Amino acid sequence: MATSLRRTAVKIFRLQDALRSVRFSVKDRSQCRSLWSIQKHSIRAHKLHNKEFSVRWLSVYTEDTPNPRSLKFLPGKPVLGTGTLDFPTSSSAECSLLARNLFQVEGVKSVFFGPDFITITKKDDDVEWADVKRHAIEIITQFFESGEPVTTGVTHAESNVSEEDDEIVSMIKELLDTRIRPTVQEDGGDVIFKGFEDGTVKLKLVGSCTGCPSSTVTLKSGIQNMLQFYIPEVDDVEEVVDELDEINIKVFSELERKLK
Repeated sequence: MATSLRRTAVKIFRLQDALRSVRFSVKDRSQCRSLWSIQKHSIRAHKLHNKEFSVRWLSVYTEDTPNPRSLKFLPGKPVLGTGTLDFPTSSSAECSLLARNLFQVEGVKSVFFGPDFITITKKDDDVEWADVKRHAIEIITQFFESGEPVTTGVTHAESNVSEEDDEIVSMIKELLDTRIRPTVQEDGGDVIFKGFEDGTVKLKLVGSCTGCPSSTVTLKSGIQNMLQFYIPEVDDVEEVVDELDEINIKVFSELERKLK
């Protein structure tokens, strides 16, 4: 009986999603989110010696994210198509020429690919977005014109409910993929399922969510509340970091410190 009620609840919230777009509560999101802006970057034709040089218009847009150090770039075409891929350091970008090129831009700390967007996170507040944006847009435009593959690596696909998952894990994955991850991706990040143990859901935050001042609000007031509403067995939500990523970040931070 309980199983039937739970699955009915899942069907209900899917129907609600089809009728209206529902995000985390405005109260929660307003704590860390400023007014959104969308800027179109273009190169205008210049006149020189009475000759007009026609320059191609760029179609790369940018959007702010809840993280003031992260910016979302939209090239107007698919990036990965499906799934996401995180590059927390330049050493992790071996599988993507585009990511490696973006790391060449001074001030870039990390790169993140989504289905149709690229999120760039800068190192600190002293780095000016104007310079980063200008170079990043040029790199993104030239790359997509080249026709090169965006990546040869494995993406963070959907959580993939398997027959080996128990009922609770299956429902957690389904909620993440249908209700939570699409919303987080709109903000330039993603949430990766890492496990469920003793009532605690373990998640990895990537993209603009990494180091974001709003990450605690997102986890507790957003994701945890939603999971607990549909799945009473969920007691807590915990952010985890992959051991390899943690080592890379420490090495990068130490190298950066020595170079200063």
